[in-house]
Amino acid sequence: MTTQIFPRRAAALSLLLIGLVGIGLPEFALAAEAGAPHLDGRAMGALWVVPFVGILLSIALFPLLAPMVWHHHFGKISAAWALAFLLPFAAFFSVELATYELLHTVLLEYIPFIVLLTALFTVAGGVRLAGSLVGTPLANTVGLALGTALASLMGTTGASMLLIRPLLRANEHRRHKVHTVVFFIFLVSNVGGSLTPLGDPPLFLGFLKGVDFFWPTTHLLGPMAFLSGLLLAIYFVLDLVLHTRDPGKHPLIEGVHEREPVRVEGGVNLLLLVAIIGAVLLSGVWHPGVGVTLHHVTVPLESIVSQILLIGITVLSLKLTSEKSRRLNGFSWGPMIEVAKLFAAIFLTIIPAIAILKAGTDGALGAIIAAVNDGGKPNPAAYFWAAGILSSFLDNAPTYLIFFNTAGGDAATLMGDLALTLTAISAGAVFMGANSYIGNAPNFMVKAIAEERGVAMPSFFGYMAWSCGILVPLLGLTTLVFFL
Repeated sequence: MTTQIFPRRAAALSLLLIGLVGIGLPEFALAAEAGAPHLDGRAMGALWVVPFVGILLSIALFPLLAPMVWHHHFGKISAAWALAFLLPFAAFFSVELATYELLHTVLLEYIPFIVLLTALFTVAGGVRLAGSLVGTPLANTVGLALGTALASLMGTTGASMLLIRPLLRANEHRRHKVHTVVFFIFLVSNVGGSLTPLGDPPLFLGFLKGVDFFWPTTHLLGPMAFLSGLLLAIYFVLDLVLHTRDPGKHPLIEGVHEREPVRVEGGVNLLLLVAIIGAVLLSGVWHPGVGVTLHHVTVPLESIVSQILLIGITVLSLKLTSEKSRRLNGFSWGPMIEVAKLFAAIFLTIIPAIAILKAGTDGALGAIIAAVNDGGKPNPAAYFWAAGILSSFLDNAPTYLIFFNTAGGDAATLMGDLALTLTAISAGAVFMGANSYIGNAPNFMVKAIAEERGVAMPSFFGYMAWSCGILVPLLGLTTLVFFL
């Protein structure tokens, strides 16, 4: 195994980059631990985050400045940013470490993510609410409330994929629909998933670390009910105002067509949703201690079995659901393909950002880690905002874990004396995933499905104008009530 972080012929160039890129002593970057390469975030400077910022800006700006180029070439642009990280990383740190990080990300993070998302997307897309659906302000508000409640039972992604199509169909006669999808992302795709480990990946990680299954239910119920109640009230008033100004009338309201009773088509998919939850739980509670290893990366048997089950559930859903029902439901693979390509680049370019954060106060982002403690004592409000802001743009699961460990990492202590701190970390990681389209996987899925159904969704920054204008002030109020 090589112990050099870059070839000798690159030494002169590397000396010029030490300050900006953060390359230091060889042992900081590549250390042998049970024969596996190891990336130490202390060896990385802020420049390594540029490709990640690049893919974010591409998602934000290309649809505005060059929509046709983005529509036809977003996969190539995403691949270019991934290579902009991976190739320099291999040159500076070694091909071995780059291969290890690539395989670790693909095998343990990206593939499980895509397999689960595909299963949820396929199964939920097979459930169709047929009959007369009318998107009145009251009906829409009740639907958002129902989705918020379901998110903690079937996960934010499952609830989002199940309910977004019926909501869009119920409001297809309305001129103003964007606000409904935005609030759907706020509530169903994020805030609602805060009450159980099934709701959102950060809480599932906490469960694996020893946090009691129903601990989030009792400790996050107050903040979640407070925030979601305010959001629902604001939505109802906004939708009521827009509804009165909307010249579009539904045929049922005008009495042109007879109301049809609402019925569920593809009901077998509801059982398959339960099966998906079971497959995910299996990977969290069953640990046989064996797996398949490829270049020092071991894929646990429970993960392999879980993914095989999820693939099987996906195939079953396709076999058991009527093609006509899927077609009437507006189901297509376009949104899934878009998410798969974009998140492949995000998962790779995010590697240095997570490594730097894991380095704690010794990393290039050490000021963020240091700011959450006052004289060695955790500051719940600071933890809430630090975990939340990073979760708005980074993967909220490892972000949760970083601050979980920063606060001590002992589940018993965090559930006891530091319960408010753990509540703040959990709430920040889950709630603030709604601040941007990439803060949580279902955000982008919902956006893509809505656009496919003809809704002119806001741009990346346009959406953030909504979140900063409505959600962020409410998060500030939540801080005053619960974390100060």
